[in-house]
Amino acid sequence: HAWDEGVCFYTGSIEGQDGAGDGSLLHQLADKRCADYKTCGVDGTDLEGMARLNYELFDLFALGNFQLQSGNCPAARDTTKRVAQKMYIPMIQGSIRYAYKMDKLQGGEKEAAEGAAFAAAVLPRIHAASPEAAQTIYNNLRVGASSTDSAAVKSAFESVYPALGITCAEMGGLWNEAEKSYYSGMEPCQDVLTRETETVVKNNNTLAIALGCTFGALFAIAAAFILFIRNREKRGEMTFETWKTAEQSVAKDMN
Repeated sequence: HAWDEGVCFYTGSIEGQDGAGDGSLLHQLADKRCADYKTCGVDGTDLEGMARLNYELFDLFALGNFQLQSGNCPAARDTTKRVAQKMYIPMIQGSIRYAYKMDKLQGGEKEAAEGAAFAAAVLPRIHAASPEAAQTIYNNLRVGASSTDSAAVKSAFESVYPALGITCAEMGGLWNEAEKSYYSGMEPCQDVLTRETETVVKNNNTLAIALGCTFGALFAIAAAFILFIRNREKRGEMTFETWKTAEQSVAKDMN
């Protein structure tokens, strides 16, 4: 029951069964921001349609429901954590978008208010990951800020993506529809593997190569052995079956 309520609070009552309605909650916010960041569609590469984030979240909602129905509470807790991580994405996108508007597009009071509201929604989580990054974002997007450095805001958010469990690919870049390209300095960042991840990938690649070589060698040996046996059979020479027959005959004579 509580899981269903969570999905309802995320989606709202006017999205419709296919999620194409004009809602007022986070589902609709994700759809609005995906058009700004070119992260719409199943693959997250489109400028219209439902946000990739919403496709991913509803997969997680379905997974969590199944886990609860089957009594797998530890797995359901992990799924809940993943859902919460992804819900920060549209609010971070909004913060960066309005920081850019204030910095580069002569944004006014409305843009300043929206930037402050989006930032306030995520600052506690950012602070938990990095007080320095949170301070940078606050200084640039707080109510009454004298100036806004959008590059500093974007960099501060990007510095905590790994801690937040989100990626540059999920975030996308701020799209300039008039120019059909990303705004300068607002391109998608590049996900960087951590040292631990690099070690795992390297070890997995080494293991894969070793296993491939091993199984390849075993296959070659097996194929050569089969050809050897077939050639002996063609020449009428003794094989395993004839050896077995001979051994049985000897044993019978000895008895």
